[in-house]
Order: sequence, then structure tokens, then C-alpha cells
Amino acid sequence: MAAAFAVFVGQHADRLILVDKDRARAEGEAMDLIHGQPLIGPTEVSAGSYEDLAAAHLVIVTAGVGQQPGETRLDLMNRNAAVFREIAAELDAHAPDAVLIIATNPVDLLTYVMQELSSRPMDRIFGTGTLLDTSRFRALLGQHYNVDSRSVHAYILGEHGDSEVAAWSSARIGNLPLRKASVVGAVFDPAEMSRLFTRVQRAAYEIIERKDYTNWAIGAVIARLVTAVLGDQRSVLPVSVRLKGEYGIENVCLSLPTVVGGDGVGARLLPEIDERELALLRDSAAVLERSLREIEI
Repeated sequence: MAAAFAVFVGQHADRLILVDKDRARAEGEAMDLIHGQPLIGPTEVSAGSYEDLAAAHLVIVTAGVGQQPGETRLDLMNRNAAVFREIAAELDAHAPDAVLIIATNPVDLLTYVMQELSSRPMDRIFGTGTLLDTSRFRALLGQHYNVDSRSVHAYILGEHGDSEVAAWSSARIGNLPLRKASVVGAVFDPAEMSRLFTRVQRAAYEIIERKDYTNWAIGAVIARLVTAVLGDQRSVLPVSVRLKGEYGIENVCLSLPTVVGGDGVGARLLPEIDERELALLRDSAAVLERSLREIEI
């Protein structure tokens, strides 16, 4: 609903259809949004079913099951894979041409699962990936250097998870590389930057500890992806895609800067990384590969 709210408030779509197993909940949420139309704009909002998605250009998949006490991560992944089998079949039947954005965690693994289960081309299925982590990274760098975070050009690559990689080699503020230049009077401090990256990695845990879940920033992330797809903007964003030999990595989904437009994802734009960052990225891919071998697709 954070994603639906962000899309609604931003007027990024002509029509929003909320699909949920709890139809009454979806109807209530749709009614609540509709009451904001006089203040926001005329986006049409309704509760619906898979059958109502025939004209949808874009479907955002947020469905999944929560982890139960004593349940292993592998058990959780396999239960979510079972949920995705049902969703893939319904979407292939009723919205076969729609672009799919996967937001359910673990997002890299479930993006791969959906690509395997769906009959649509793989590049029409991608995950939110590290766009949220990258946004957190840029926000903290902006605070540290006291500049507008929109002027920070830096990426988190790899898994949306503990093995993610900060691409310091290509990180810039404006046109100045962080590692090699003084930016607004501040020089690159490796120890301080390591602590900053740890805050990025720990952000979700810290938020969940305080409010039990994360929602607003990922809602904004999804809304940004909606604008890129529906506006065919061809924006370069770090999203989870299937790799085909980039950095020597194949047949796993993880995040690289990628062109996002009306047909889904296109070219991958590979940032400059050093040998250590490359090794960490390959390690991140290996973490995901090991998990994929254990999923029942």
C-alpha cells in the first residue's frame, strides 16, 4: 500500500487495481485512496482480480508469506516460490504482456524464480534490487558531505541483502570522484566511509527494530520504477536482473545499473570497480547461486 499510495499521490498511472486474497481489505484500501482524488487528481483506483489485469502495462508483485517461528530461510523461500507459481500462472493467463516488477523478499531469488515460472521474456521481469540500498547510500553520503543527495552518483551493487557491495571506485559527487578529490572541503576517510556503508547495510534491521517493518522508502522506490516504465524514460537504475556474463557472472539475478523503460529492462551499464569490489560482487553472486540450488522451482 505504500507503493500504491506513492503512485497515487504522484499521479504516475491512469488506473490502479489492487489485487489481494482479502478482497474486503483491497476494497477498503481502494475506497480510502479514492477519497483523496479531489486533493490529488483523478487516478482511478479499484479492487480487482487477476481477470481485471488484461489491460495492465505494469504489475507490481508484493505478495509473499511471512517467516514463521522456527522456520528456516530455505523453508520460507520455498513457500514463497509456491506462492509465485500461482501468481505466475494467473499473470500469464490474464496479463501476458505486462512488465512485472518484483518487490517481495528475498527479491533477487524471487525475481529469478518468476523469470523461470513465467512465459514472458526475462527482460520484462525485474526486481527492485538495490535501488532502495542505493537511495539509502546516497542519502547518507549527502548528509555526510552536506550536499543535496540528488547530486550524489554512487551505487550499491549485487544482492539486496548482507552481501551487497558499495562501488566506491565509481562514486562521485557532481563530477568529483570521492576517493580522489576533496569534496566541499572534505577528503575521503576510509574508516568513516566503512561505518557509513555499515549503516546502509543495517538500515532495514534498525528500522524493523523500531517499527516492525519498512514501507515508505520502498514505496517511493516502486513509484520511481513505475514512472520509468510507464513513461518509457530509459532511466539507468540499479535493479535486479539476470546476468549474462557481466563481470564474469552468469545465470543469477542481482543488481547492476540498468536501462529501465517501457519494455522492461535493457542494457546493463557496468560501473568502474576495482579488484576488491569485483571479488566482493562475485562473492555476492555465489551467495545467491547457492540459495538458488536449494529452491524448488
